[in-house]
Amino acid sequence: MTAYLFKVRVRCLAEYGELAMTRFFTFISANGADRPIQMKASQVSLTAAIQPVSHYENFPVASLLCPPHLRAAVAAIYHFARTADDLADEGDASAAQRLDALAQYRADLLAIASGQAHSGQWPLVFDPLREVLRVFGLPVPLLADLLDAFAQDVRYTAAQRRYHDDAELLDYCTRSANPVGRLLLHLYGISDALSLTQSDQICSALQLINFWQDVSTDVPRGRWYPSQQAMAKHGVQDADLQPGSQSDNARQLITAYAAQARALMQAGAPLARRIPGRAGWELRLVVQGGLRILDKIEALNFATWRTRPKLTAWDVPVMLWRALWVR
Repeated sequence: MTAYLFKVRVRCLAEYGELAMTRFFTFISANGADRPIQMKASQVSLTAAIQPVSHYENFPVASLLCPPHLRAAVAAIYHFARTADDLADEGDASAAQRLDALAQYRADLLAIASGQAHSGQWPLVFDPLREVLRVFGLPVPLLADLLDAFAQDVRYTAAQRRYHDDAELLDYCTRSANPVGRLLLHLYGISDALSLTQSDQICSALQLINFWQDVSTDVPRGRWYPSQQAMAKHGVQDADLQPGSQSDNARQLITAYAAQARALMQAGAPLARRIPGRAGWELRLVVQGGLRILDKIEALNFATWRTRPKLTAWDVPVMLWRALWVR
């Protein structure tokens, strides 16, 4: 699913954060340069090993810029979201089986949040997360919101349901991506209204970027994130978003969506300048990673239903330079 994005789709937020958010995590590195996470936590004693990251992510977790005392906590949150994303998205399970698994996963979350034992099905997720909840007091409703988004994705895909309008799509982002940023701000001890709003803008932007980056892979799988209203406005038919299409209308649709995502990202970007230290630099790179994907989409003349843009190692110096001089 989805970007920091915890894939951030997660997808936020999983490509991003994807999570996402995104969907959508929010930690940047060279595209595809995933490696096992090895860390020490000065404040959190984890009772189970953190799993290595094996998925392609635009924004892998726990980079060197992440404050060291938070790396284990960030990794625990990431693996909670990443595993839930897999339950919703990977393998050949039926929609009913996926929803049952997500329901058990939610029950385990609520169990550890109330001091009870989890089921034992996902010990490498819930043993570390239990300790993070204890030490940092993470808001459990934000974690539950991510599960709501994953379940929504399963239901919509199974029913071939479309988003009616962009407001409905942005509402999905409030659960699929925005919780990621708010969880990180909680770890950083930041809770003012402006920061929360700008975090939501960054995370929603990351989730939307992930959608428009992934059109060529989502549409064949029956995942339609362009809203019916927007498609009608631009005169786009389903066939216009198939791989062989040369549709100018589809190009206009993705152009408009990319502009919306860029505006959201730029609106939230000042948050990175207010967060001190490593965390602020981390967020600058997240923002620049999302904007760089938008540059890649534009370089394809917005035809992402034919080709999926990716970050490469050559993009890292560009993002570093922009992060250094961003004002």
